[in-house]
Amino acid sequence: MATVPRFTYVLAEESAVHHLINLPLAGSADLFELADACTAYVSVLVETDDAVTFTTLCERLLATLKRLRECCDAELPTYLVEQLIAGEKSASCVPDCWQETTLQVDYAVALTLAVMGGTLPASVAKELTGLLHDMVWLLAEFVKEPYITAQFG
Repeated sequence: MATVPRFTYVLAEESAVHHLINLPLAGSADLFELADACTAYVSVLVETDDAVTFTTLCERLLATLKRLRECCDAELPTYLVEQLIAGEKSASCVPDCWQETTLQVDYAVALTLAVMGGTLPASVAKELTGLLHDMVWLLAEFVKEPYITAQFG
């Protein structure tokens, strides 16, 4: 009788989560890399039921959002400016009242703190975690939107 190895999704998922949590984010990470890291954390966070993993992901997300916030006040490196140059500005993914990146980051930080506090009713925490997910994805999309008009001449 042959033994058939069994693979379970749970092991693969735990491995991916473990890798994500333990993957160091370079101190030199730029605005785009930080935004991508935030989307990775929140994408796993929204699917996580384990309290310890949830808290750890929230902590990583919070730390990365704070670094992202610092980047908002810093001058962008030339290579990012080149990616943000647009001949014509397209419609933004966020409304005019959210055009400040720092405001969006501050909202995401507040939502992260709210859901990781552990004091909300489960249904409210789940809904706010979903809102956090959507907010972070919009933020990541927004920071990559071309918004600098090319200077020709």
